[in-house]
Amino acid sequence: MRRFAAVRGASVGAERLWMGQTHVAPATSSGDHHHGDSETAIYVVSGRPEFVFLREDGAEERIRTAPGDYVFIPPFVPHREENPDGEEEAVVVIARSTQEAIVVNLPALYLHRPQG
Repeated sequence: MRRFAAVRGASVGAERLWMGQTHVAPATSSGDHHHGDSETAIYVVSGRPEFVFLREDGAEERIRTAPGDYVFIPPFVPHREENPDGEEEAVVVIARSTQEAIVVNLPALYLHRPQG
């Protein structure tokens, strides 16, 4: 994944907002992670990226997107990003509520497997 900053403290003096663009190569998946206390909003520019979340009830939720869709990732929510398309790059615009790119890598989406 390639990230390009657009709005940040160093470029425009923003104190609590960071925005940029991420290019996700075909057939790519991030590792399982969360962003600490940072809120993250995503706008899909091109491609069909998918976002996999761990819901509060312990179930996995997959959100399939298309250009024009928005996705919100609350603080501390385990998730991963995927681009299942084998040929087309996905491009998204990201806004987050922290200047730092907080990424807490997890060994799995489920820290403890849900029962049942």
